[in-house]
Amino acid sequence: MKKVGIIGSGAMGSGIAQVFAQAGHSVVLYDTNHVALERSKANLAKTFEKLVAKEKYTEEQSAQIQGAISYNDNLDAFAEIDLMIEAIVENLEVKQTVFKQVEAIVSETCILASNTSSLSIASIASACEKPERVIGIHFFNPAPLMALVEIIPAVQTHEGLAEDIKELIQSVGKLPVITKDTPGFIVNRVARPFYSESIRLLEEGVADAETIDFAMTSLGGFRMGPFELMDFIGHDVNYRVTESVFEAFFYDPRFKPSFSQKRLFEAGFYGRKSGRGFYNYAEGVEKKAPSKDQTLLEKIYKRVLVMLINEASDALFLNIANKEDLDTAMTKGVNYPKGLLKWADEYGLENVQNDLDELYNYYHEDRYRLSPIIRNLVKENKSFH
Repeated sequence: MKKVGIIGSGAMGSGIAQVFAQAGHSVVLYDTNHVALERSKANLAKTFEKLVAKEKYTEEQSAQIQGAISYNDNLDAFAEIDLMIEAIVENLEVKQTVFKQVEAIVSETCILASNTSSLSIASIASACEKPERVIGIHFFNPAPLMALVEIIPAVQTHEGLAEDIKELIQSVGKLPVITKDTPGFIVNRVARPFYSESIRLLEEGVADAETIDFAMTSLGGFRMGPFELMDFIGHDVNYRVTESVFEAFFYDPRFKPSFSQKRLFEAGFYGRKSGRGFYNYAEGVEKKAPSKDQTLLEKIYKRVLVMLINEASDALFLNIANKEDLDTAMTKGVNYPKGLLKWADEYGLENVQNDLDELYNYYHEDRYRLSPIIRNLVKENKSFH
């Protein structure tokens, strides 16, 4: 790849442009909004001012990287690109329209990629004359700092293209994982129980948000508790992803959204950005102290952990990705302290089975069904590794 075209000059598009420019590629950053393009250019200049001050780059290198990105509000600038990456609004019809427009301009050999985090790559590709050249390349925000990139071949994607893109992504200093074109791919699928089971514990009155967060950070080693993280991401984003994954999985109970989060979303209580979510961020309001009851903390931690392990196990069972990619995705995409399959072996697969069977027997909800791969491994006295 010599020349890369990026569509969308928001935080994600600008970040991806920076990644490729830093790796020596020529980049065309396109946006219909000229003001947004100017803002992107100014933000990049500020970023490199800081990087030069920290001696990460010389003035000369900084100028060279910034000079490798051209800012354009005319799609004709894509005539000679080798790879297009779209990073715009998560709306299927809008993306399909854009892909059609781009395909009419680029060369026959140009690869067309989407940075979507939740939409079907097959659906996006269906809008193209040559759907075999369409693929998903999902960066995580902020793209220059986050190592993980999910590569998603569609059912139409030309065989071998995913491996070619994997090499390219490695060459720009990122960690690529290949995943099937299923809802949420790896990270947004496997991470759902971290939020949903924690909310379930809150709704049942098992513990308050402060205590659940404390259990997951103190015992689990997670950087942020689930409620802190949902408030940080924003319920306008997190709830929408949960809702779309639930619908995309044909309403599988494992991905069912909660009324607690839906009400926050409906009220406009999006979290930190709006001043209120599960927590109140108004000045002078302090969080309650969490319970330090060790038995309660263990109960919370184990319940959320086994649900996460079960989701990762099921993704392996259904060949969504291989073992290595599943564990890499969760440690590098959402900073989990360990890969969930490795964690499963440490926790003990028989313990995972017993905990989930106990939950299933109590609730009789499909949400708690054990992945067959765990039951099979326990039966054969094996582990994942």
